[in-house]
Amino acid sequence: MNTQGDSVIRFIETFLTLGGSFFGKPFELLDFQKDLLRDIYLLDDEGRRKHRTYLLGLPRKNGKTSLAAALGVYHLIADSADTAPVAIAAAGDRQQARLVHDEVKRMIQASPDLAAACTVYRNEIISHRNGGTFRCVSADAGLQQGLNPSFVAVDEYHVHKTAELFDALTLGSATRAQPLTIVISTAGFDLTSPLGRLYRYGSKVAAGEVDDPSFGMTWHGPGDNEDYDHKDPETWARFNPAYSHFMNAAEFESAFKRTAEAPFIRYRLNGWTKAESSWLPAGVFEALGSDRRLEPGERIVLGVDAAWQSDSTAVIACSVDDPRHLEVVGLWEKPEGMAEMAWRTPVAEVKACIVEAFDKFTVVECAADPWRFEQSLAELADEGYPIVEFPTGSIQRMTAATQVMFDAISDAEVSHTGDPALVRHFRNAVLREDSRGGARITKDRRGSVKKIDAAVAAIIAHHRAISWRDEGAASEAQLLVL
Repeated sequence: MNTQGDSVIRFIETFLTLGGSFFGKPFELLDFQKDLLRDIYLLDDEGRRKHRTYLLGLPRKNGKTSLAAALGVYHLIADSADTAPVAIAAAGDRQQARLVHDEVKRMIQASPDLAAACTVYRNEIISHRNGGTFRCVSADAGLQQGLNPSFVAVDEYHVHKTAELFDALTLGSATRAQPLTIVISTAGFDLTSPLGRLYRYGSKVAAGEVDDPSFGMTWHGPGDNEDYDHKDPETWARFNPAYSHFMNAAEFESAFKRTAEAPFIRYRLNGWTKAESSWLPAGVFEALGSDRRLEPGERIVLGVDAAWQSDSTAVIACSVDDPRHLEVVGLWEKPEGMAEMAWRTPVAEVKACIVEAFDKFTVVECAADPWRFEQSLAELADEGYPIVEFPTGSIQRMTAATQVMFDAISDAEVSHTGDPALVRHFRNAVLREDSRGGARITKDRRGSVKKIDAAVAAIIAHHRAISWRDEGAASEAQLLVL
């Protein structure tokens, strides 16, 4: 095999050290990493690099960022394919891009030889050996015009909504003698996304459907239509090449228990999934049914997810003290046979139900999505009730609350009365993720008759009850003071 990869391997293992949990240890490449580098840096019959673009798909925790940083250092200092090299770390947001930049900085400063050959600035690193530069970029593509990179490492391409940054950087490298762009990412959920299109193209090249020797791809993960059991540790090891090395098997098992199916497949196995998938494994929530009932005077939080018409409205109680327990206080759904848009939520009944709960229990707060329920919440606040706004449209807030509930269900740390409607709403919920990694429950489709409002209200109540247990006060949400 005619490859430059062995030179890259020698450089990394001679000069670089690891960070994180292995801080300061020599960068000893694993066999799969060496094979990968030999493939990336294949040479053609004329001794030039065969690949201009290379797609590397790896599950999380397999050393993607460290490897990208190591290649950034190599191209900054040791690559002789171009004069005055420009190495770039690119990502969907600046924070992600700086992960690679900061690791490059650490590697250089940890080596006396490399540190003597470079000047490290906050946003740029200069190599005195060859006039090379290294920087990170993430702004929109219009701000990246004019760059002339010889090497680009695109990190976590699955979060990129457009290909503008990728296109701008690869177009800018066209005048370089032997440019190289490496795209490193876990799988996504949209095969029409920039990463999805690149993956499909690479699959065609690999299958021989497209003749493009300039494009290379290594994808550690399940192939299209491949049968596998995502629950099997043997599957975990098969798709994670670092599983038996620096990857912590116990941490992997913990992640399996605490992660919904689709994100686990995508992030831990590098498999493509749909944007929406079942939130809970079948039967898990049902198994938490209990004979327990909330006692009069017991400390609770009320969670409310209200609708104006067509959709359902739910008021769910969650005990503040351990063990956590869920109970339906009120649930209003469109009667069978009535036209969807003909039904209206009986707002006065919902408000009366909330007031009655305050009379029966020690309600430390009522947390509610204000959408279409603002007036009633304002009236309750004016009457002195502790009303807290909890907007379910907040991806950040709902992602956190959803994960807390998922963990509690997975660990059997919450119970419920077995109310059939509550169980049904939980069973109807699917998990939807966006490109930023946020995940929250939703209906299976827009306008679906499969309601989930009781599950949403339960998530709100449970999350706020946890906050009261841990902090003793309303801390995350906004108390209505009118």
